[in-house]
Amino acid sequence: MHDDHDHHHDHAHDNHYSDMQARVKALETLLTEKGLIDPHAIDAIVETYETKVGPRNGAHVVAKAWSDPGFADWLRRDATAAIASLGYTGRQGEHMRAVFNTAETHNLVVCTLCSCYPWSVLGLPPVWYKAPAYRSRAVIDPRGVLAEFGLTLPEGKKIRVWDSTAELRYLVIPERPEGTEGMDEATLAGLVSRDAMIGTAVAGSPEALS
Repeated sequence: MHDDHDHHHDHAHDNHYSDMQARVKALETLLTEKGLIDPHAIDAIVETYETKVGPRNGAHVVAKAWSDPGFADWLRRDATAAIASLGYTGRQGEHMRAVFNTAETHNLVVCTLCSCYPWSVLGLPPVWYKAPAYRSRAVIDPRGVLAEFGLTLPEGKKIRVWDSTAELRYLVIPERPEGTEGMDEATLAGLVSRDAMIGTAVAGSPEALS
């Protein structure tokens, strides 16, 4: 949707749009012609969720926890306040808890009732997070679900599943990868993906940056 806003003069008969993109484009054009929306305002909203209210915020939190033991302790005790100290507050992020992956335990977040999700640090939830299959199977067979995401954990590693609610949302702090000693927070943040902060992946290796 965001990419389409930069090309308002594309013709409807151009076939580089997927079916969904074509529908979005047609709806946007219709609403714009009726004066109901401003494409520039939509661009600003999309930009906000991609760069300000999104996974980059959560990655910053994780990188600071990795590099600052005092902040990590604060995050364990009061994640809401610690995260707010970095400027990440607001809708869907009022009550937070950080859960730390360790050599013995891997954490996985799901919302079994609907799709409660910490927008302030992870942005908009992915489609699969809201899907009934994930919401049910993550609790019943978390190891199998992780394997489908390409994450195979050692048999002896415990998997703890956290059920997010309207009252409390979770942020997974993945284990810090080996070989990252001496990296600054900005570089460390580049190793942290949205999926790693949900628990369906782990942090990237230093080699991934190159």
